[in-house]
Amino acid sequence: MTDKSAMTDTTPTPISPSPKVGMVSLGCPKALVDSERILTKLRADGYDFAPDYVGADVVLVNTCGFLDSAKEESLAAIGEAIAENGRVIVTGCMGNEAEAIRARFPDVLAVTGAHQYEAVVEAVHEAAPPSRGPFVDLIPAGEDGEVKLTPRHYSYLKISEGCNHACSFCIIPQLRGKLASRRIDAVLREAEKLVASGTRELLVISQDTSAYGVDVRHETRVWKGREIRTHMTDLARELGALRCPDGSQPWVRLHYVYPYPHVDDVIPLMAQGLITPYLDIPFQHAATNVLRAMKRPANEAKVLERIKAWRAICPDLAIRSSFVVGFPGETEEDFQYLLDWLDEAQLDRVGAFRFEPVEGASANDLPDAVPESVKEERFARLMEKTEAISAAKLQAKVGRVIPVIIDEVGEPDEDGDIGATGRSQADAPEIDGQVLLREVPETLKSGDIVQVYVEDADAHDLFGVVVRQG
Repeated sequence: MTDKSAMTDTTPTPISPSPKVGMVSLGCPKALVDSERILTKLRADGYDFAPDYVGADVVLVNTCGFLDSAKEESLAAIGEAIAENGRVIVTGCMGNEAEAIRARFPDVLAVTGAHQYEAVVEAVHEAAPPSRGPFVDLIPAGEDGEVKLTPRHYSYLKISEGCNHACSFCIIPQLRGKLASRRIDAVLREAEKLVASGTRELLVISQDTSAYGVDVRHETRVWKGREIRTHMTDLARELGALRCPDGSQPWVRLHYVYPYPHVDDVIPLMAQGLITPYLDIPFQHAATNVLRAMKRPANEAKVLERIKAWRAICPDLAIRSSFVVGFPGETEEDFQYLLDWLDEAQLDRVGAFRFEPVEGASANDLPDAVPESVKEERFARLMEKTEAISAAKLQAKVGRVIPVIIDEVGEPDEDGDIGATGRSQADAPEIDGQVLLREVPETLKSGDIVQVYVEDADAHDLFGVVVRQG
């Protein structure tokens, strides 16, 4: 007779709960991609994620260090995380100022720099060791299961790190290093996987998209049995060949494009419908002496000619840019030249920044600083000019039918009508305008691309109604 008391206890051993990580991600889309990669690695290591400070075993703060105002925002976020949780790891662009961070917040657990993924993960392991349950080895290895911090229907595709420019107002090369391009086959593999998993819009980002592949001398890699160059035009052509599971074509939007000569070769791809007709070009200014002081290319007249040529090939091309007002030495004549240049260029979307000294930037030592009151006055004039241009360009779309990607569908109102918010091909998420829709079909969902009749417009947004889906 078997002695049951001597039998092995088969009661399942409780698995210790997985430690939880909180994340505060600040700055540009490139930093957001860094945050996604960090969280993806941590999830593969067995961590869960906390939606607030209280439930987190450790909090990551991914900082921005481009401008002094961004640094203050980052420091405020670190302070809040310490006050609310107490166990904080700092990473990102401010990571190169570890001494300053520790001087202000001596209790931070670790400080790492931009895109130092392994160092961040190691710091988390030390602060909150991962739970190693008995079934951890059953989790399949590989690249599946990435964490996304954007909605399912659009994704950022980072193609390189760093920058080779030496702009006098910028310290990006000091923060993120020189240009380091990703292998083109790896980029295309990631893009293909994103589209297969539901991404309807790819947003190509880097510090300088036009320079992609320069550091590796545009080496070739085999993709789908063909030799493909590590080059912006080859990348754009291959991305334009991607298809969603339903056979439709995803939008491919190019950001941070410098107007190098080969950008001309991308415009026909837009005219053919392979690439979204949208260019994000950081012009920064138009006056020659200001551009030289910025250590930027000073060929604004040729740029105007090229913009006209681009629009002749692709009339629906939308161009967005950003400009700095009040740069040291900027005269009233320089600023007026910029306003006149904008009248000629007729850019679709414009952002503006008042010049702000950045610690470590050579522009800080330039003479003839512009008074703050003058910066404010010029900023207001620039925004008034660009708003008028935007209003006129959007008004010209009234009465047209355009494609729109849906970002959010609302709840029915008291009459049962449903509204939705989307974007046209001229609108990047978070930075440009929106298309506001009325009385949309009940079947409409985020990520759908629909045809919309434009009924009205203001200075920034369009208003319309869906005429058909797909």
